[in-house]
Amino acid sequence: MKALVYHKPKHVSVDNVPDPIIEDPRDAIIRVTATAICGSDLHIYNGLIPDTKSFVVGHEFMGIVEEVGTEVKNLQIGDRVVVPFPIACGHCYFCQHAHLPTQCENSNPEFYGPEGDITKGKGGALFGYTSLYGGYNGGQAEYVRVPYADFGPRKVPDGLQDEQVLFLTDIFPTGYTAIDWADLKGGETVVVFGCGPVGIMAQKSAWLKGAGRVIGVDIQPYRLEKARQTAGVEVINAKEEKVAEVVRSMTEGRGADVCVDAVGMEADRTLLDKALATVGVQAGTAKVLENAFDTVRRGGTVTVVGVYASNYNQFPFGKIFDKTITLKAGQAPVQVYIDHLMALVQEGKVTLNDIISHRLPLQEAVHGYKIFNEKEEDCVKVVLQP
Repeated sequence: MKALVYHKPKHVSVDNVPDPIIEDPRDAIIRVTATAICGSDLHIYNGLIPDTKSFVVGHEFMGIVEEVGTEVKNLQIGDRVVVPFPIACGHCYFCQHAHLPTQCENSNPEFYGPEGDITKGKGGALFGYTSLYGGYNGGQAEYVRVPYADFGPRKVPDGLQDEQVLFLTDIFPTGYTAIDWADLKGGETVVVFGCGPVGIMAQKSAWLKGAGRVIGVDIQPYRLEKARQTAGVEVINAKEEKVAEVVRSMTEGRGADVCVDAVGMEADRTLLDKALATVGVQAGTAKVLENAFDTVRRGGTVTVVGVYASNYNQFPFGKIFDKTITLKAGQAPVQVYIDHLMALVQEGKVTLNDIISHRLPLQEAVHGYKIFNEKEEDCVKVVLQP
């Protein structure tokens, strides 16, 4: 089959690779009908989450069930499904009792550990996301093996097209998680740092959860315009204005009730930022997170769904303490939210596919990575057709 394979930083290619097979009674084989390039795929592409092995990339995918293992009773051949990006067993403590499938104790046996440190132990497995996260091949391919298929995949209701539900795999649940963690009561001012796919989904989710004012922040004019068009938000260009000062001027001097970091470690950096990161042996930068701490009001909440992969020196814990900031961060527990979010899509309460800027055949995936990574052609979201 054809698949997009990572070889080394900045080197991916569409290769012929062996078709996946059933390896466990709880497996299913999915024929991929739509897949997408995610911002967190760029962390792999740019070498911030490294791997010495080649593997098939991609964790946003959906398709048709082609084969099921003997223990998979909830799916049948021919079912159309979307697949959450975390790989989780559904039976361990974190899957059942803590409602944290991203921390599954069984899906990442080689690198799982309680420490949460890159050298001592990671969380549960993710599709197409390096050996550290399980070493599973991903979904930017014609076919994919889905472990624990009796727990993860969800059937797509009749009448919904692929592009209407594809983003239930990751970016919509991730954006929704960022807002749900903030526990909105209604009427809050929410500032979302990042107007990429996850940021826009967080903005849409803020309206769904009752926000009174939603503000998107970015440095790319075309992304700010996309957020304005698709999420109906006010916008701030962080390259031209000091975000904290602007937001305070809009909120009687207090700051935002909630700030969301939907950017993570690959924020735009100066040469000095890059040099300091090298000296500190840290991946990327935490400058967006620091900006969020500046912008949020005293007693406010900061949620982080942008990816961070290392520790950071000069982390502003004193500011967090002084301002009584609540901080919550992590991967989205997609399996917890996906059924509710599917219903919102089916009921027409939210539109997801209006952020798509490029539709390409899988054979052109390398071009898709290039324009997404280098912010060319006003690229916001790339969907690939195998």
